[in-house]
Amino acid sequence: MMASERDVFGLSGPGHLTLTDWKNPDHRRSVAASLVQGVYVMERDRQQNRQGPEALAPTWWEFFHYHIIRKLVDDADFSIFGAIYEFKFPTANQSHSAAPEAPKYIIAFRGTITKPDSILQDLKSDLDFIRNCLHRNSRFELAMQAVQDIVSDVGPLNVWLCGHSLGSAMAMLAGKNMAKTNIFLESFLFNPPFVSAPIERIKDKKLKQGIRLAGSVITALGAIAVKSHQGRSISEDSFAMWSAWVPCLFVNPEDHFCSKYIRNFEHREKMEKIGAGGIGRLATQNSKRDLLLTAFGKESDPLHLLPSANLIINKSPSADFRTAHGIQQWWRPDLQLKYKTYLYE
Repeated sequence: MMASERDVFGLSGPGHLTLTDWKNPDHRRSVAASLVQGVYVMERDRQQNRQGPEALAPTWWEFFHYHIIRKLVDDADFSIFGAIYEFKFPTANQSHSAAPEAPKYIIAFRGTITKPDSILQDLKSDLDFIRNCLHRNSRFELAMQAVQDIVSDVGPLNVWLCGHSLGSAMAMLAGKNMAKTNIFLESFLFNPPFVSAPIERIKDKKLKQGIRLAGSVITALGAIAVKSHQGRSISEDSFAMWSAWVPCLFVNPEDHFCSKYIRNFEHREKMEKIGAGGIGRLATQNSKRDLLLTAFGKESDPLHLLPSANLIINKSPSADFRTAHGIQQWWRPDLQLKYKTYLYE
């Protein structure tokens, strides 16, 4: 089977980064995205039986002086869903001290691959995310243990978390879990999915704003009701624990899977400006579905809700949804990016 151009680093990768400046945010973003792509290509190598010199994946990490120390493999279908990379110069007289800003280890997770050898387990993980039970997913349990082991061995300053789409959700959950223990990992979350009602399709801006405001009020009232019944808001403790974690969220407004993050943070800011910050903060901490589950005694912590983030929006035009959602956009050298940091206080 002929390889897709997107899998070939020399054709579609960031070959322009012949010298990586680890202090440059564009370079850091490109490296993180490339190593996530390496996981995608590694799994496609496996499915298409590309081995040895025919394998296309290694160039995606070797170009940046990384090598694989562990593949994260699903127990059910043996698909590769993640990888742990270690920084290592190719010559013996060079060491990590030659590039101290480079992370010693990068843990990366891919998203869904719609091919027969992996689609069933990928879709199962997708559904677990939608149902807000990704934390019980066997694939995530392997990922979480891998993150904890690496951080325990080398410390948090030497580790990056990276992921795209479903893999971004896994990296986000792993990052949240570590943040709850006061360990804050530098994280690059590409096109992280946000489950919500599709109100962005409504054309009337005033109607959309009214719906968002009403939704915030309803969610805040629900949180107050649960707090009065149980003695606390279901998410206030966890929000306080991980609010110091500020992951990088890379989103495209034309990707309906992740674009709600833009509206979510903007809406919270607007609520502050109109003097309804308390309502906005309560709504940020909770989702209506998870409040309902908690009211019936099922403790639920909505994965997609974040207190703080560095939001990076790709303002460059996208040819189609596949382009807007794809990992390939994030190493392009000509991106038009908008940066905004949101801190929860």
